Amino acid sequence: MKTVGPAKVIIRRCESYDLDAIRRIVREGLEELGLQPHGRTLLKPNCVSSGPMFQNAYTRPEFLEGVLLALQDRDGGMTELAVGERCGITIPTRTSFEGAGYYPVFKRTGVKHYHFEEVPQVEIPLTHEARLRDYIFTPEPVARADFFVNCPKFKSHPWTTVTFAMKNYIGIQDDRHRLIDHDHRLNEKIADLQHIIQPQFIAIDAITAGAGRMLTPIPFDLGLIIMGNNSVGFDTVCSHIIGLDPETIEHIRFAREQGFGPTALEDITITGDVSLEEAQAKARGFQVGLVRVEKYFEGTHISAYAGPPPELERTDYCWGGCPGAIEEAVEILRLFDADFDEKIPHMHVVFGAYDGPIDVKPGEKVVFIGDCAKFEGTLGDKLVSVKSLYRDRATKDPHEAEHDDILAKIFSVRATLRDARDEPFIRLEGCPVSVAEQVLALVMIGGTKNPYMSASEAMRFNKGYLMWKGTMAAKRLRGIPYQKHGAFEERGESAPE
Repeated sequence: MKTVGPAKVIIRRCESYDLDAIRRIVREGLEELGLQPHGRTLLKPNCVSSGPMFQNAYTRPEFLEGVLLALQDRDGGMTELAVGERCGITIPTRTSFEGAGYYPVFKRTGVKHYHFEEVPQVEIPLTHEARLRDYIFTPEPVARADFFVNCPKFKSHPWTTVTFAMKNYIGIQDDRHRLIDHDHRLNEKIADLQHIIQPQFIAIDAITAGAGRMLTPIPFDLGLIIMGNNSVGFDTVCSHIIGLDPETIEHIRFAREQGFGPTALEDITITGDVSLEEAQAKARGFQVGLVRVEKYFEGTHISAYAGPPPELERTDYCWGGCPGAIEEAVEILRLFDADFDEKIPHMHVVFGAYDGPIDVKPGEKVVFIGDCAKFEGTLGDKLVSVKSLYRDRATKDPHEAEHDDILAKIFSVRATLRDARDEPFIRLEGCPVSVAEQVLALVMIGGTKNPYMSASEAMRFNKGYLMWKGTMAAKRLRGIPYQKHGAFEERGESAPE
């Protein structure tokens, strides 16, 4: 497996988003690692969501600009310097870039940018033994990159415990391909994505980290810039900073097993003006996000029940799918409506193959979420049978994957709730049922404020949505294919061997 020399991680102190300080620290990191960007240089931030309500969820624009300027300072023959990302599912990347303040950065630095859902998707074959499937799709600029810079945000995550360097790869797929295998085997999917591209340089925004959650994290002043040249070694050090054993974080362990780098600290060189022990002291009290849904809803109006997903021999809980999505959905609604917990009626949500009792009182809704939801028993005084709709992953062909438009999702959720108005339960289909769909369902059931109808959010969304759809329509008229079948052979130097 091709990586950039022995694993090295640099921990530097940076207490604020001072552009000049960030530029200097990152430039010095590149110098210490002996790196000069060249050829097609692509930087991928974490911009899953943005704007005033999500200000701790994304790589800050000051950080992004500082890294871009440092790359230009170390120019070793770049033919293109670009930023690319696919933000959170269903929302246009244009909307997230605008909310993050990225467009002025692109203008000031003169760099190109890619909205990954607006460029051709190319096929990358996989041949390693532990793969989930034989090929996956990624945006063409990713496949062509010669010098790849991973620029994530230091955050917790409800599906994968943390999101550092490797988890940031979920944004190198568009919606239709990201959702494939985004289930109880998500950590294996993340390991598979490492076979698309390897970073020559990693710089994580850990100045203000995001604790507890992914979309709506709690700000945590860590005051660090962490840099490195190997994803596994990098994520290992970040895990130790917050007191976690990297071998207990599945995607890190899987990538180590597949030869992408070490998880033993003795195999990683750690330098900088902050020691690992000092960084650990700064991170004391940092909350991770891995909480089972039953525990998460304790003391609220929502009662949750989780049975095992398919493939029980692998796990008894779907960490990568619907349960984590509803936790994120609730946190979004709490931000938009301070009275959410009081407004939401007493209700029940069920995941996986649940075979226990559900204590339903008259008038309470029961919502079965996800294709693998399954139940045989009574709800109140009615005997019900909820069958699993789960399709084996072998039947899901990425060549045939389709995009689910957010507006179509809105109408679909509304129709589902309307049709189930007089039924003993509601069934939300999908694998997974996305955060957006669960937000919409909770809004309609509880009569809470709808974030998609917020004046500020709606304006940014509509602008991004119309420009996205217009761009794609123009490309179709010009005969530019969105998805290119067959192994893509024009790979850049960042492709792993």
